[in-house]
Amino acid sequence: MSEFIKIYEENPNPKQIKKVVETLRKGGLVIYPTDTVYGLGCDITNNKALERIAQIKGIKLAKANFSFICKDLSNLSDYVKQIDNQTFKILKRALPGPFTFILPGNNQLPTIFKKKKTVGIRVPDNEICRTIVEELGNPIIATSIYDEDEIIEYTTDPELIYEKWNKLVDVVIDGGYGGNIASTVVDLTETEPKIMREGKGALHNIL
Repeated sequence: MSEFIKIYEENPNPKQIKKVVETLRKGGLVIYPTDTVYGLGCDITNNKALERIAQIKGIKLAKANFSFICKDLSNLSDYVKQIDNQTFKILKRALPGPFTFILPGNNQLPTIFKKKKTVGIRVPDNEICRTIVEELGNPIIATSIYDEDEIIEYTTDPELIYEKWNKLVDVVIDGGYGGNIASTVVDLTETEPKIMREGKGALHNIL
């Protein structure tokens, strides 16, 4: 049975944040709020935790397209090849915000991701998940939690999320009601930005 932890976005309680980070360091899985839908994540450096998420999602880890939740753009060069000024300007305008940007990955990616040529980067406009990443010291995985109900698609009520997921994960964070529109996914690996999934973020606002 997982823990259900209430954290307020305006002022995330450091004690609660530490508790979540300890769980992540031990290889635990956490459901957390973002500026779009609730996400399922783990420490990107923990292979066993990554395997668990792939299993829950019913996919092979090698084929998984997990994004990284980062605190800001300061550690981008840890995972991404050098990008040009135009790309950086787009990222600066858009983030923090409801976008996932596909960027060219570099050789420093964790082992499991090394075969991939690209990496999805997310910097949500949500203090809870960004504070967790800051305390942990490296990104966490971002993958959405779907609902069987196609009309809803994403569960927004943390209590309902806990009810459904408490046997599969180690911590569910109650950060208030989530959204039900996922992030806009934009591929920035080519000359022109390309929308891979229409979501909450409006691309015309940042180009």
